[in-house]
Amino acid sequence: MDGIINIYKEAGYTSHDVVAKLRGILHQKKIGHTGTLDPDAVGVLPVCLGKATKLCDMLTEKDKQYRAVMQLGIETDTQDTSGTVTAEHPVTVSEGQVRQVIMDFIGEYDQIPPMYSALKKNGKKLYELAREGIVVERETRRITIHGIEIEKVELPYVTMLVDCSKGTYIRTLCHDIGQKLGCGAAMAQLVRTRSGMFSLEDAVTLKQTEELRDAGTLEEHILSVKQILSYLPAFICGKDHEKALMNGNQLKPGWGKAPQGIAETMMVLDSEENLIGVYEWKKNTGMLHPKKMFL
Repeated sequence: MDGIINIYKEAGYTSHDVVAKLRGILHQKKIGHTGTLDPDAVGVLPVCLGKATKLCDMLTEKDKQYRAVMQLGIETDTQDTSGTVTAEHPVTVSEGQVRQVIMDFIGEYDQIPPMYSALKKNGKKLYELAREGIVVERETRRITIHGIEIEKVELPYVTMLVDCSKGTYIRTLCHDIGQKLGCGAAMAQLVRTRSGMFSLEDAVTLKQTEELRDAGTLEEHILSVKQILSYLPAFICGKDHEKALMNGNQLKPGWGKAPQGIAETMMVLDSEENLIGVYEWKKNTGMLHPKKMFL
């Protein structure tokens, strides 16, 4: 199968577990996920199948949305409540103060990734170092919180819906809010409700995936690469120049038509409008250069 399936990752599974299970369910090896979710977190995990694995990095770049429950008054080594409590503080702040501080985080800010993460330092994953009791300095990463909707405040718990850029750690956001409030905080629950164009409402569990496979209706839940890339303007190659296209060569803008005009990144189709690849327009050469090919 080639395409993207929106999996609902359940608690207790790592993102790699989901990929391994799907390899067994679909009887194919070429499968990759598009953004790690912690084992305790649940929600949307787009998974690329076959040729669509070439899209993994492009889909990882997309904005995300999460529903998080934050618990004030505690700090842990993992920044969520599954970790070891390292400090406890009385929660004396008012609901108004909590709401104000949370809203202060909307916009760009430099976030320090947590030690318990899959990021690497000198070739070793941070969580592996953390398990050995080693704490290393981490470089800040500029992330963007596009918006926060506070859904419920029942101190010490706060439920919020967070729209953010790629690379945002929601448990670190909770930790940072707690630091600013002066009482500490840790993430108690996390649901990824959206990743790019994929939403919670359309996600299927691994069990449902098996059932759909057995019923012969699984393909109805798999989006094609062309559907996923439909947000890109299209360049339709003329029949006379299809040989150059099929060989992965650079293309001249005059070798086809671009209904929406030439753009920096384009979906390139053959004369029958089958997806062939993703190309980048480079001003210095005046040509479209292949970035990803789906032959």
